[in-house]
Amino acid sequence: MTILRPATPVRDRLADLALMAVSVLGALAIAGAAEQGGQLTGDALNAAFGLAVLGTVALWFRRRYPVAVTVVLALLLTVTDLVIVAVLIAVYTVSALRNWSTRAVTFGASLLIYVPYSVLLPAPALSAFNANILYVALMSLVMAAGSTTRARYEAIVGLYERAERAENEARERAERLRVQERQRIAGEMHDVLAHRISLVSLQAGALEVRSDLPSGVAESVTGIRLQSHRALEDLREILGVLRAGTDTDGLRPQPGLADLARLVAEARAAGTEICVDFRATGDPSERVGRTIYRLVQEGLTNARKHAPGRPVEILLERAGAREVRVRLRNALASRGGTPVPGSHSGLLGLAERVALAGGRLSYGMRRVPEGGVVFQVEAWLPWPA
Repeated sequence: MTILRPATPVRDRLADLALMAVSVLGALAIAGAAEQGGQLTGDALNAAFGLAVLGTVALWFRRRYPVAVTVVLALLLTVTDLVIVAVLIAVYTVSALRNWSTRAVTFGASLLIYVPYSVLLPAPALSAFNANILYVALMSLVMAAGSTTRARYEAIVGLYERAERAENEARERAERLRVQERQRIAGEMHDVLAHRISLVSLQAGALEVRSDLPSGVAESVTGIRLQSHRALEDLREILGVLRAGTDTDGLRPQPGLADLARLVAEARAAGTEICVDFRATGDPSERVGRTIYRLVQEGLTNARKHAPGRPVEILLERAGAREVRVRLRNALASRGGTPVPGSHSGLLGLAERVALAGGRLSYGMRRVPEGGVVFQVEAWLPWPA
């Protein structure tokens, strides 16, 4: 079984080249000693060295086919001992990458294969017995080194797996905390907002059935009741999203550019004077249309809250070949009156929504050419040609 380890192909290939160089140097050293001792000379020496070079080339594939490379080199060892360094490298690779049974078989086969050669062609300076003892010692050394490398790799893999498990557990714990926080927020919103909006709707309904109200007041009361009912529906959907997570399946279709006329009509019915100038034509994406709707909705809400009774100008026009400009202006509120409390986060959230749609937003006090100062919200959003 091959163990897993961090992928470092460049380092692995450099190590392969270094070990191949060691194999060639070892073959040269053994060939030089054999030639000096008269064991190999002439064509026999050249043929043996050629086999050693062939065995060295086979080391390039030792990581992918460690057992096959070891078998090939062991067979070459029956002919010449110039490949002995390459055999040691191959046995080290098997020890590092394969299980105990494969290592034991490879170790035993490599030892047995060398015995006939050491008896038939003993080294000049060593007897066959001493040569085999030295070979067993070298084989044991590389087996131990390979086993140590394997243990190190397994420890690294274990650390990677534990770190991954810890990261997954931390992610799951964070998700659980987010779900709990969403449920807590949903509960608080239901306890506070739903109760108060329901009271507004009930009180408006009670006023609506009275016959002594002036016609204008009766229409306003009807508008309050309808808007309270819609606010409750929106609140229920938001609470459903908070409780269920980020999945929005089953929600009503979100408003878009086609719903702007209804939004403006509702604002006018509530008493806001609005001047609309829509010049842009085309079919924007669903996200851009929804962003424009929310932009106008937030602008009208802010105008009613902070500048009641002041007219609002809405402009929608092309700004270049691939952009549309949305601008809302309203005069500043007159001094006096009771200020409406605000969270001061609506425009920040709107800026984030515009940025997610691929646009940009600016807002603040502006001096107009006609004279005076207005509050202006202006956005540029992508719009197909």
